[in-house]
Amino acid sequence: MLRRHAAVGLLGPRQAGKTTLALEIAAGRSNVYLDLESESDRAKLADAGHYLGRHEDRLVILDEIQRAPGLFQTLRGLIDAGRRRGRRTGRFLILGSASLDLLQQSAESLAGRIAYVELAPFDALEVRGGRRERLWLRGGFPDSFLARTDAASLEWRQAFIRTYLERDVPQLGPRIPAETLRRFWTMLAHAQGGTLNAARLASGLGISGQSVVRYLDLLADLLLVRRLAPWTANVGKRLVRSPKVYVRDSGIAHALLGIGDLDTLLGHPVAGPSWEGFAIENLVAAAPPGTQAGFYRTAGGAEADLVLALAPARLWAIEIKRSLAPKPERGFREACADLGARKRLIVYPGEERFSVGPGMEAIGLTELMHELRRSRR
Repeated sequence: MLRRHAAVGLLGPRQAGKTTLALEIAAGRSNVYLDLESESDRAKLADAGHYLGRHEDRLVILDEIQRAPGLFQTLRGLIDAGRRRGRRTGRFLILGSASLDLLQQSAESLAGRIAYVELAPFDALEVRGGRRERLWLRGGFPDSFLARTDAASLEWRQAFIRTYLERDVPQLGPRIPAETLRRFWTMLAHAQGGTLNAARLASGLGISGQSVVRYLDLLADLLLVRRLAPWTANVGKRLVRSPKVYVRDSGIAHALLGIGDLDTLLGHPVAGPSWEGFAIENLVAAAPPGTQAGFYRTAGGAEADLVLALAPARLWAIEIKRSLAPKPERGFREACADLGARKRLIVYPGEERFSVGPGMEAIGLTELMHELRRSRR
């Protein structure tokens, strides 16, 4: 799973470090951990109300919750009963695959009783500078990023893709042939950062346009693919209306394309779009909660790779270039003028920050991430 939703029942909306939150909590000796993929652990919940009620004074971690969605109603009763006795926080940590149906069910059953934390892969601020090229190549899954060699990392990702398509996706409900979904996912990786052309994808797969939309919805719901929406500013110009599509984890995109080392990646046509997607994922993750993200493109050629609205009057226009000598294109300057962007930035792989024109700066990816995080305060 690219990301897992932690439904923090009664932990409250805490500021915590992604995967670190779950790992630190799960490591506590007084906690109860149940892996719902284990038959023995599922058997303990044959009478879930009785079993969980016996552990009211301990944090209960329920992993792979999608295997037992019927638990939500039981949890609701236990949470409400505990509240009446003054137990308001710290009772349940629920982990599971990102499934839209699952999230809807939990929202309906536990509305007002739950907070969500996305457990994301490693980002560029969580690794040292010299290892960020490795992060781009291998992606942020810990077992992939930390593998001893690039070959071992690629092998892990390819096994992940196969297992996910053949085992995990069918468990979540959809009945889509694994090979068809893999071909679709691979086509998206080839077209990384391109605007969605459902007719072309449908023709390449021999399926209907409606099936393309259904497959894309599935991958987006599972947080494997990002649909970056076009910015619909009222600027009196003809705008591109189709979303841009990215495979969210760069390492998964490279595995789908058979790219196993940095030299191969740098010589591949996908290198630029891949780094663009890598930068977008990191910047969106660093942005304050509630930030709206999109891209801007007009029929006349004005374009900004990423538009972030931190607030109605705080619009940042961003161009992404994999070059150590970035220069703004005319289209980006026009986009900034159309949008009236408060900040106009070119993100590039270097570290130095410098002016590239009136009111416009080049900035390193991690420095801009730090700036976005500071803007949360």
